[in-house]
Amino acid sequence: MNKQIAIGLVLVLITSILLAGCKQATVSKTIDCSSTEVLCVGLVTSLGGISDQSYNQLAWEGMLKSQTEQVVDKVHYIETIDAKDYASNINTLADTGYDIIVTIGAQYSESTISAAQRYPDILFVGVELDQTEGLPNLVSLAFHPDQAGFQAGALAALLSRSKTIAIVLGPESEPGVKVLKEGFEAGVQYINPLIKIITINYPDSSGMALTDPRWAAGVAAQSIQEGADIVFDAGGLTGNGALVEAASHPGLYCIGVDGDLWENLPEARPCLVSSTVNNITQGVFDIIKLARDGAFPSGNFFGDSGLASYHDFDTLIPQAIKDEMDRITADLVSGSISSGTKSP
Repeated sequence: MNKQIAIGLVLVLITSILLAGCKQATVSKTIDCSSTEVLCVGLVTSLGGISDQSYNQLAWEGMLKSQTEQVVDKVHYIETIDAKDYASNINTLADTGYDIIVTIGAQYSESTISAAQRYPDILFVGVELDQTEGLPNLVSLAFHPDQAGFQAGALAALLSRSKTIAIVLGPESEPGVKVLKEGFEAGVQYINPLIKIITINYPDSSGMALTDPRWAAGVAAQSIQEGADIVFDAGGLTGNGALVEAASHPGLYCIGVDGDLWENLPEARPCLVSSTVNNITQGVFDIIKLARDGAFPSGNFFGDSGLASYHDFDTLIPQAIKDEMDRITADLVSGSISSGTKSP
């Protein structure tokens, strides 16, 4: 081999090694959350896990956005496998030096409130936290599920041909589930009080309540046999089972909850006409940014909610129905129409 070529190859190899080393050093750079110079945000998921296509995933996306836009220095999550570990998972983040801790769901309100009392220097964000006494370091990211439910119910009533609609829900003991159900039923009755509504709640508040899609698929199938041509779900991974079941029956509609399931649950697309959307991602991001700017909003912080796009069904829905839905939405916002219940 030519001597000059050999020397050139060696130089290229040495340069590549040096560049690789620099890149690795940048990627592996650690951030010490105990330092006052950095801002760290941690998430403790509910039992659905980080890929639940619902609240956990949406909250995590809000945190990732805060890191991407350089609002915070580090984000991290701990997945809760057993409900009894929820409090200890919060403590792990707190004791590691995280400045903001995000928790998910009303069922863990007591653990979050206790932690906020124990760690007054840490800010806590509870997504749909159920709180009665305000703490300066605690905020609940809340929504108006009654209004979103009303919109979904009205849409279902306008689209139903059989005049029978099924609602598959999480435990009725969950405040958000109860209000969403009442809002949905009020929306249906606003359009047509003669429509039959088949309502099925998960039978208990166990750890399976949000992770049992087989149960939801079974009760949805039974409701379809009873004549339901639209299925509405609420209950994380559990409720998703009802939508996937409806999608296996040609000609049916289904409506999801919590986020635009067109993106997160493609298996339901054959029936998924829309979803109620609680903009958790943006809400979590907004609160984190306010905290960074020294304007942390304790108490309740209400995020945006409503219905997602009709996607592939847009051209199939008559313009008259679209116009009616626009009017109903505007009247709910203005207060001209009552949802029939109140958000928790």
